[in-house]
Amino acid sequence: MTALFEFVLTTRVDLVDIPAAGRLIADWARGPRGRMICATNVHMVMEAYDDPSFGAIVNGADLVVADGRPIVWACRLLGQRAVAHVRGLDLTAYLCDLAEREHLNVGLYGGAPATVQKVRMRLLQNYHGLSVTHACSPPFRPLTPEEDAADTQAIRAADVQLLLVGLGCPKQERWMATHRDQLSCAMVGVGAVFDMLAGQHRVAPLWLQRAGLEWAYRLFQEPRRLWSRYAKHNFRFVLYFGAQCARKWCGGLVRRDHVRHG
Repeated sequence: MTALFEFVLTTRVDLVDIPAAGRLIADWARGPRGRMICATNVHMVMEAYDDPSFGAIVNGADLVVADGRPIVWACRLLGQRAVAHVRGLDLTAYLCDLAEREHLNVGLYGGAPATVQKVRMRLLQNYHGLSVTHACSPPFRPLTPEEDAADTQAIRAADVQLLLVGLGCPKQERWMATHRDQLSCAMVGVGAVFDMLAGQHRVAPLWLQRAGLEWAYRLFQEPRRLWSRYAKHNFRFVLYFGAQCARKWCGGLVRRDHVRHG
């Protein structure tokens, strides 16, 4: 956890930018114990709000960055002007650049078999000195204890220092939390980044990203998979966060009035 953070609903958001987050993660990657890094967006915030056990997992991470533009706006509305947009795809690129320059071993965990191999090839093309020592596509069903132990041992054997985990929320956060004490690498939940790097999902234009509409661009590409998620979460996020802001602003007014009349 960083020194500066804010809570959006029940989810902690650390107030770091990409260079600061990248430096922390690279340093942790050389350390003796496992670390867990979450990139939070509206989906994750609402999953954490609906399921306190999942919320505890996210808030127990070593670092929680503001991946979604609405999360950045939410922190600013709560008075945190220092918050920065740490978009998952941009953070991944920054980390791979650091890993190439500082000779960190990178691992990939998640995605379909063809996807994870395309990601590996794309990274090796873009970062010629990058060491990708492990790439694994686990089955989409729950793993048996034996399969899970074999995957964990393979990550250790490959001397992975930076592990990009693309299992999707909330599965990847639960997986990282379970394996943090079993691995010594820095694990970063990257969600849909694998599909973007593999060329299976187009990246939203910059103007849509800045407008906070990257979710709509993704919905256009995957309506069957994403419409129910957005229908369930987006309106409730606006409603519940509006209530959070009202409580904060009204509380501030009450405190100022007390000072004037105290």
